[in-house]
Amino acid sequence: MEFNHPMVIDPTGRDIHGEAARIREHGPVTPVELPHGVPAWAVSSAPLLKRLLTDPRVSKDPRRHWQRWIDGEVSPDWPLYTWVAVRNMFTAYGTEHKRLRTLVSKAFTARRTAALRPRIEEITAALLDRVAKAGADGLAVDLREEFCYPLPIQVIGELLGLPEELGAELRVVVDGVFHTSADAAEVADIYARFYAVLGDLVAAKRAAPGDDLTSALISAHEEESGTRLSEQELLDTLMLMISAGHETTVNLLDNAVHALLGHPTQLGHVREGRASWDDVIEETLRAEAPVASLPLRYAVEDLPLGELGGPDGAVIRKGEAILAAYAAAGRDPQQHGPDAAVFDVTRASKDHLAFGYGVHHCLGAPLGRLEARVALPALFERFPGLTLAVPADGLAPVDSFISHGHRSLPVLTG
Repeated sequence: MEFNHPMVIDPTGRDIHGEAARIREHGPVTPVELPHGVPAWAVSSAPLLKRLLTDPRVSKDPRRHWQRWIDGEVSPDWPLYTWVAVRNMFTAYGTEHKRLRTLVSKAFTARRTAALRPRIEEITAALLDRVAKAGADGLAVDLREEFCYPLPIQVIGELLGLPEELGAELRVVVDGVFHTSADAAEVADIYARFYAVLGDLVAAKRAAPGDDLTSALISAHEEESGTRLSEQELLDTLMLMISAGHETTVNLLDNAVHALLGHPTQLGHVREGRASWDDVIEETLRAEAPVASLPLRYAVEDLPLGELGGPDGAVIRKGEAILAAYAAAGRDPQQHGPDAAVFDVTRASKDHLAFGYGVHHCLGAPLGRLEARVALPALFERFPGLTLAVPADGLAPVDSFISHGHRSLPVLTG
């Protein structure tokens, strides 16, 4: 395959599903151009993407396996620089990935996640009180701002032991990481501010450790080898957990509410017992993937795609970049039939890759699902007359081709 006539990805993410459909129309693997003219292969076939995500010949380490990085062609002013330059399990490969994931897994345990449920319920109840107050007298409420956003950021903040006063700054820097049309000055500013916040956090926790994930990560080590997280790995792991730990859940809640209010019949299925809240969550993850496309992976060696169920004769060459097109794959007609683009909570198969797959499957997926399982039924029970305050197709998307959600979600509480 050659990078002939690549499809230019819109860095503003103005039409996530339209762009995803165009990617699929070009075939299961298509050449795309990312910001600053960076080439990559977008994979939109769900079965092929699943195989690539588990293939040991596919890496996430640019320093070892992305020729463009190795040749010094990726500069710090690239809007996606943070996504590939960090040193944590997100960009690690092979034994390095296993080492880093093992250290983080020891701190981010199923027990620690399950123990958060009572606190998630408390936070949810308090936020719903806030929504009720804001929506009094028939006023429209921005549900993303008042509910979808503060719930995950408060949960991850308490999990990591983040001081409350860091909340506003963290919001700015995380939004900046997902701003894929940012200019060079913004990229540099966000990068510096994020590390400043993380440095202050680590210093505070070293001085006064607590029963939190940051303190656990600081002391984390692999018993067999005694290998600790390096200082850079520690900072970048915290960056990953703060960013991924709330943005995806914000969008999951946002998109689920938007889909249900935009499709009253689907909400009726839930209220009348024909579908569960788990069905809502999984169908939202499939049809409205919170992460539309995720950069980047790289071919460790030439990848003949025919061997993986892809097009015969097609090859992704060693050192070339791969973009996981999750929004496109979630609505893949070959996987979900001709109605794949339809949001249907009664759909028999809701298989998706919204949390990744294989060794890089998101460690925070159980927490994201738990937050949604608590928040969504509580919201609709508290406000049975909840409606959108604007037409369902009248909402502006967030400025990103990675993050898939809305800038605001105005509702009437009824």
